[in-house]
Amino acid sequence: MPIISTFYGIIILMYWDDHAPPHFHARYEGNEVIIDIRTLKVSRGKISQRALTLVLEWAQDHHHELMEDWELCQRTLPPKKISPLR
Repeated sequence: MPIISTFYGIIILMYWDDHAPPHFHARYEGNEVIIDIRTLKVSRGKISQRALTLVLEWAQDHHHELMEDWELCQRTLPPKKISPLR
């Protein structure tokens, strides 16, 4: 499972063999959410509100890179690392 970014204890992952719609996984303190890249809405799971706010801020800032990584994964290529939230 490729880790594409980490910040403030949050791990962002994108699986190369995952299903549509375009999404990524965020893990924090043993919990996980799946975020739709197009809408930036949680499609499944739960993490703390503070962590979710940080994840959504990061995802908004890196929307284009997330879509590029999704396209790479769909071609069974490894996603690129994305800079953390600063």
